[in-house]
Amino acid sequence: MSLVHSVVHAKTSTMAKNVAIFTIFLLITTQSLSFSPENPSDRRILVLVDDFAVKSSHSIYFNSLSSRGYSLDFKLADDPKLALQRYGDFLYDGLIIFSPSVDRFGGSINQAAVLQFVDSGRDLIIALDVNSSDFIREIAIECGVDFDEDPSAMVIDHTSYALSSTEGDHTLIAGDNFVESDVILGSKKIEAPVLFQGIGHSLNPSNNLVLKVLSASPSAYSSNPTKMLSNAPSLTGSSISLVSVVQARNNARVLISGSLKLFSDRFLRAAVQKAGSSTGYDKSGNEQFVTELSRWIFHERGHLKAVNVRHNKIEQADEPSMYRITDDLEYSVEIYEWLGKSWEPYVTDDVQLQFYMMSPYVLKTLSTDKKGRYFTSFKVPDVYGVFQFKVEYQRLGYTSLSLSKQIPVRPFRHNEFERFITAAYPYYGACFSMMAGFFAFTLAHLYSK
Repeated sequence: MSLVHSVVHAKTSTMAKNVAIFTIFLLITTQSLSFSPENPSDRRILVLVDDFAVKSSHSIYFNSLSSRGYSLDFKLADDPKLALQRYGDFLYDGLIIFSPSVDRFGGSINQAAVLQFVDSGRDLIIALDVNSSDFIREIAIECGVDFDEDPSAMVIDHTSYALSSTEGDHTLIAGDNFVESDVILGSKKIEAPVLFQGIGHSLNPSNNLVLKVLSASPSAYSSNPTKMLSNAPSLTGSSISLVSVVQARNNARVLISGSLKLFSDRFLRAAVQKAGSSTGYDKSGNEQFVTELSRWIFHERGHLKAVNVRHNKIEQADEPSMYRITDDLEYSVEIYEWLGKSWEPYVTDDVQLQFYMMSPYVLKTLSTDKKGRYFTSFKVPDVYGVFQFKVEYQRLGYTSLSLSKQIPVRPFRHNEFERFITAAYPYYGACFSMMAGFFAFTLAHLYSK
C-alpha cells in the first residue's frame, strides 16, 4: 500500500507542477500580448494577405510599421489555423486586411470575429479593390460606409487624374482633398497629390463616427470604366470618399481604403503630376499620407489619458465623502497625450466640467497651467442630492475622455444655520417695534382717564 501511495503521490505532484508551469506560461503569454495603455506602440499586428507577394510589393509600408516597434505577423487569409483569440484573450491589438478578394477567412475568423475585435477597442485597417469580394465589402459596410451597386465600378475623374494615365483611362486619381486635421495627418502639410486607383464609397448618414480623410474632386464619379455610361452614376463629386476613418465610441480606430495599390511600393515611389497643373513632384504623397495615417490609427497620436482626478474644499487637501450646499470647492485633472514614445502634456482650452444631477447645475471651462493640469473652482449650488463631477471630452481625432465621480450634497444641519440672518433684520425690527407699540398702548389705556 505504501508503494502505491508513493506512486500516486509522485504522479499528483508532477501534474500539479505541470499545471503550475502551464499557468505561469499562459499568464506571461497573455501579458506579453495584451495592450498596454502605458505604452500604446508596443503592440502585435496580424496582417492578412491573399498572397505573400504583397509582403514584398508593399514592403515600404510594412517596414515603416516595423521600424516604429510593431510586431507584424503575416498570414494567408485562408490559413486554417487563423485565430484572433485564445482562451478568451485577444492575441493581437491590430488587424490589417490586405486580402480584398478573399471570400472567407480561414480558422475561427469570420465577419463577426472581426467586428468583435473592433468592439473590444482594437484597431483595424481594410484595403479594398475593384475585385473585392462581397465578404470584405460587408465588413467595411458594418463600419459605416456604403459602396456602388455595381461591383465593377471604379472612381473616374477626367479633371484630377495623374498625367501618367493612358488616354481615355482616368482611373488613376491624383487626390489632394485631405481632411483638415493635424492630429490625423500630422502637422506637416502633404504637398504632393496622393495616387489612388480603386473603388469609392460614401459615408452612411446614420453613422456620425465615420470621417472622410481623402475625398474625390467635384468632377469625379463612380462607374465601370469598360462600359459606356448609360445611367447617372450613384456616387459623384466630393461625396465620394477614397479613404475614410472611424473613431469608435470605445476609442477603437478603423481605416477603410478603396485601393490596395495606395499602400504599394510602386505608388509610394512614383512621380506624380496632376492634370491641369504645371507642378510635378518626384515622389507622390502616398508615403507621407499612409505613414501619418497609420500613426493615428495605431494611437501614436491623439491618444489621451486622464490621471489624478481630484476634488476638495478650498484650502483643504483631503477629498471629502460629501459636500454641503454653498461649499466652495475646487476640481482638477491631469490630461496627457501619447506622442509615439512618451506621454506629453495635452494643452487645449476647451475641456469642460459639469456638476451634474439630472442636468448640469454648474458648467465650467477648465483652466490649464499648460503642463497637463486642468483646474477650476466654484460654489456648490443650493440644491441637495446626489451629484456627479463629469468631464465628457470629444474632439475630432482624439480619443474621447469620459470621467465621472459621484458625490452627495447635503443641506445645512440644524446647528449650522446662522443665528441671526442679516436679510431678516427688517423682520426683527418689525417684531420688536410691534411689541413696543403694544406695551405703550397698554400703559396708555390703563392709566388714561
